Amino acid sequence: MDRFDNIPEIALDWMQAGRKVALATVVETWGSAPRRVGAQLAISDEGTIEGSVSGGCVEGAVVAEALEALEDGAPRMLEYGVSDGDAFAVGLACGGTIRVMVEPVGPVLPVALLEELVTARAARERVAVVSPPQESARRLVREGFEQRFRMDRSGFEEDGSFVTIHNPPLRMIIVGAVHIAQALVPMARLAGFDPLLVDPRPAFGSSERFPGETILDDWPDEAVTALGLDGRTALVLLTHDPKLDDPALMAALRSEVFYIGALGSTRTHAKRVARLDEAGFSDEEIGRIHAPVGLDIGAAGPAEIAVSILAECLTVLRKG
Repeated sequence: MDRFDNIPEIALDWMQAGRKVALATVVETWGSAPRRVGAQLAISDEGTIEGSVSGGCVEGAVVAEALEALEDGAPRMLEYGVSDGDAFAVGLACGGTIRVMVEPVGPVLPVALLEELVTARAARERVAVVSPPQESARRLVREGFEQRFRMDRSGFEEDGSFVTIHNPPLRMIIVGAVHIAQALVPMARLAGFDPLLVDPRPAFGSSERFPGETILDDWPDEAVTALGLDGRTALVLLTHDPKLDDPALMAALRSEVFYIGALGSTRTHAKRVARLDEAGFSDEEIGRIHAPVGLDIGAAGPAEIAVSILAECLTVLRKG
């Protein structure tokens, strides 16, 4: 997990160690702000910090406010922009402005809620923390906010409540440890995915070809079932072999994965569609497959194909 993405876990660890903790959350941005809405910073009563709300010395001002909040038990709503000397020094350029909500854990954000949040995140459940304008009414919800969950977008509701979205980490399961996968794996990781390779063929799925990566040598249908197929998972099929691709594909089509991409020409995909139709899949289910995989950017070579796959995957994730 990225060190900026495990702030609730760090905050709970500090609380369990007997320290007072506040969470600072970016709730609004304008212009060239360096961190997106929902980014968090944990601050302990000892002045220790983890995470980021801006990437620079705005953190110093936020920490000072958080320490005061830990003393009086009241939340803070802070705003920094180019007109503020501290914020300008950190490089909030081009009119960049941020608003930051500071919540002491305990007096404002219940410890039990933080514990439930951490448990849900560990179980790869999607949850949201709703912070109404009233100090003492924070709650954890699992239903509603479908658009926010899909877009991974925290923000204010019409009633003035701020909704912090906590989605499971993104995963990309790649079936087929081929040359395209060698380019796609590092690209996916840079884009925030946890890539997992599946290939039962030792010559392909070797640590020499993919040093340091997670490689499952199971049959793809067994592997994807064991890994779990949820709404934060993308499945990319690269083997060109129906014996390997089809079983994993069939498992994915009746799951909640947000993206399914399959390598192959238009003719290859037509044969794939015929096989799936014969297996009883509906036109709607089959229509979820992106094939030939990747955006049509005129890609030539494995690296460019990998770029097209990742771009298409992110387009589906962010735009539907």
